[in-house]
Amino acid sequence: MQYRQTFTLGGGLPVRRLGYGTAQLTGPGYWGPRGDPREAVAVLRRAVERGVTLIDTADNYGPSLAEELVAEALHPYPEGVVVATKGGVVRTGDDAWHVDGRPASLRAMCEASLRRLRRERIDLYQLHRLDPAVPMAEQLGALEELRTEGKIRHIGLDTVTAGQLAAALELVEVVSVQNRYHLLDRASEPLLRLCEERGIAFLPWFPLGNGELAGHPACARIAAGHGATPAQIALAWLLHHSPVLCPTPGTGTLAHLEENLDATGVRLADAELARLDALARPGDVPA
Repeated sequence: MQYRQTFTLGGGLPVRRLGYGTAQLTGPGYWGPRGDPREAVAVLRRAVERGVTLIDTADNYGPSLAEELVAEALHPYPEGVVVATKGGVVRTGDDAWHVDGRPASLRAMCEASLRRLRRERIDLYQLHRLDPAVPMAEQLGALEELRTEGKIRHIGLDTVTAGQLAAALELVEVVSVQNRYHLLDRASEPLLRLCEERGIAFLPWFPLGNGELAGHPACARIAAGHGATPAQIALAWLLHHSPVLCPTPGTGTLAHLEENLDATGVRLADAELARLDALARPGDVPA
């Protein structure tokens, strides 16, 4: 079965649908460094060499470290490379996450990301979490001000419901969302459907189930017929499942990067897709 390899963000910013996420370039809990930074730089550069055009990062990965590595590896950025980052969460430790959606905080976070990434404008700036203590209109209004000023090009959201996305779209243009979604976890199916209706990219985080799908027996059986790995089947399923799904699997090693990117060469038959579709956990595919 064929599928489109590209998606256009906001109607004018094309990306390859299989991107690269930078969280695994940092240590456990996305805190501190992970191994030799030269390997992280090599992974980022190889991703772009292989045709990746969507690099997804966040200011709190490290914190700050992932954005700095992106700039070290890719600045000056090759034509066509789209850098997405996130703000709205403050880290004080490897298990400490603090949501902060106050407009002044979001502005300061965005401007700090601009400096670290060495960019005059961020292609896609995503609100990492909605702050329940701050009205949505104030949070999104701050991002819209930054967009109007030319500091960001497009606005995205992370970890929202379909209802929250619908409410946000009444306030600003949203071109992407990120939620947990993979072959075995489809609780965000209503959100995916809304994204399909509105032409919004859906960047699934944990597209391999945080490693769970790399050894899944059903994926392994189908993989054997393609000369592929179970992880490649899981990524290929996402690319086949919906034209708005743009997975950005992360890794800190070149070998794993090559494996992930080779998933674009897997073409699943309708019968294989049907078997994979049936793997959703009970209750994970809302009516």
